Order: sequence, then structure tokens, then C-alpha cells
Amino acid sequence: MGVRRGMALGSAHRLAPEATFLDPDPIASAVAVEAALDRLAAFSPGVAGETDETHPAFGRLDVQLDGLERLWGPEPVLVERIRDALAPILPGPPRAGIAGTRFAAVMAASPAVMAAGEAVVALGGPRPVRALVAVPPGDELAFLAPLPAALLTVDEDVRARLARFGLRRIGQVAAVSRSALVARFGAEGERLHARARGEETDPFRPRRMPERMSLALPVEPPVEDLEPLRFLLHRLAATLADQLTARGMATARAHLRLALDVTFAAPGTPVSVDLEQRLPEPTLEAEAIERLLLARLERTPPPAPVARLELELAEVAPAAGQQLALFVPQAGRAARLGWQLARLALTFGEDRIRRVELTDPESPLPEARWRWVPVESGATTPT
Repeated sequence: MGVRRGMALGSAHRLAPEATFLDPDPIASAVAVEAALDRLAAFSPGVAGETDETHPAFGRLDVQLDGLERLWGPEPVLVERIRDALAPILPGPPRAGIAGTRFAAVMAASPAVMAAGEAVVALGGPRPVRALVAVPPGDELAFLAPLPAALLTVDEDVRARLARFGLRRIGQVAAVSRSALVARFGAEGERLHARARGEETDPFRPRRMPERMSLALPVEPPVEDLEPLRFLLHRLAATLADQLTARGMATARAHLRLALDVTFAAPGTPVSVDLEQRLPEPTLEAEAIERLLLARLERTPPPAPVARLELELAEVAPAAGQQLALFVPQAGRAARLGWQLARLALTFGEDRIRRVELTDPESPLPEARWRWVPVESGATTPT
């Protein structure tokens, strides 16, 4: 809208008469953004935002939506939930945009684009509909093409030079070769070309690389059968696994928390149940995590109806590949065997499952060539 730092207050009021101008309060600003980020973390493990109000990106909150559809529904529905969650925290309703790159998402949330009504997704329902600009995957170039080229950079000199060259629209910049822009603008020219063509120039980095990721779902009404719990556990595990896959990460430990409804339970029934499960090896497969936790639930069902389900993946680290033997076709089954043994140990008890370990294949006594080794289920007691 033309308001910029250092502008006289009267000029800013004329450009944005509906705006409210406040005296700077860095501490209050940082606290408000931190509260908003904490609220966003309840929807997605991947959130980012600048808490320093002097930073150019202050006021922009990024949320990674990969894999969240099966948990919260379609992306427009999730954005509506986020808006409602942030309403008590922020001084006004946030503008939202969805796109495959951060720059395109920022443009989709800009007032000019929303006012134009381009690519608006309407949400049905009894309450008033709020516009949301959602750029379909792969359509970033077409979406950005008609927008002003000055949006590609904050450097006033670069903006002026783009205007002198007649490059007034982002589509015109995208049509120029990358080498020509680099020759004219140096490294900034490469960023201009990438942004104009809808390519990612600023990789998403969460505000902190999570060593643990968690999501929760309320259960209304509370349930005591395992089948509904299995369905909810599948949704949580699949959503977190998609987040792990998007980041190239893997987890080595899962923690399941069940909040119980003890209204009609026997006296002394705990209000919650914690199940902590160490995995046989770091993984990002939702089905493997789900099976082990379900085996725990089948062995020790909750003593009361479950009102809330929370799954946390801890010891999250970059995923590492597995080197398989070249001439041993069955080598890939060894890792899967570890998961099966852990599941059997959870189901029937560690004292009933054993595996064989070779000790001395050349021993003349058959009983000295191998020994029984207990199988660890990985079940631990949270502290």
C-alpha cells in the first residue's frame, strides 16, 4: 500500500486510512509472534517466523502444509482453522496465501492479489466466507506473470533499473534469459530470474530443527474400543511420517499419550496413559510405527475411554540409507525381521520370544555353535 519505514505518520495515514499505528514495543511484538508460533505448532511441526520487529520479514508466518490434509482436511479448511486459532493473539485477521514456494505464497497473501480475486477458493459453511488465494502446484509462473516486477526485490536501485529496461511485469522478467539478468544484476539477477519463474530461492527452515515432533487429536465423544483409536493413530502417524519425508528425517522413538475420561471409571483410575516405544531402527514409515504402538495398546488396553490422543516422535535426525550386500538377495529382510520380532515381543512378552545368535560355527559340539538371545521390544517407561 506504499507505507514504508521512516515515512511521516501523516503520509502513512493518507495511504492506509484504515490502519492503526502504534508506538514501537519490541518486547510485546516478540511475545505476540512467539505466541502465534506456538499456536501454529499445534497444526504443523514446521513453522517459521521472525520475532524481531526491525527485520524486513517481521509479520510473516510460514507454515509447512505437507502431509497435513489427512489430519486437518483440505488446505483451505486448515487455513480457516489457523485463522480462528490466531484471532485472539494477533491484532487483526491474518492474510493467507498458499503456494509451492515461499515467494509465491507471500504474493498470494498480498492485499492487491486478494482484492483482484484471482484463484480465490471459497469455503462453504454457515459463517461468512473469507477469500483465500491458492496457487495450484506448478502454476507459480502463470500466477506471478501479471504482477509488478518491483515485487521481486526490495532493492530500490534494482527496481529502478528493471523499469528502465522496460521490465515492468514479472512475466517479462521470466522471459529474459538467466545469463542476461546475471550479466546486468550479478547474483541478484539470478534470484530475480528464479523468483520470476516460480522457483524456490529461500528454502524453508523451521524456526528450530525439531528433535521431536508431535500432533494431537481430541476424541469426541471419548471411545474405549481399539478400532476407533487405531483409525486416529493411523492419521497421526501418517501425518508425522509425511512431515519426516518432506524433510528427509527419521525418528528413533515414539511416545503415545492418551488422555482418559474418568467420569464413570472406577476410583483410582489414572487420568492419562503414556506409552513410550523405542524403534528397532530409525524410520520414517508410518505403518511400522503404528503397528508397534497398536501392539502395546492391544496388550494393555486403556482402563477408561480415551478423550485425547497425542503422538510424539522423538530423536528426530537426518535419515540414513542402508547398505545392502551385493550377492545376498535376502539381506534386505534382516531389518524387517527386527520390526517383526519387536512386535511379537510386545504382543506375547519379551520372556517368550528368543532369537538365535551364532557364536562358534566351527565348534565340534552343536550346542556350542549358537545361543539363545532375548528379543527387546523397545517398550520403555516414560520418566
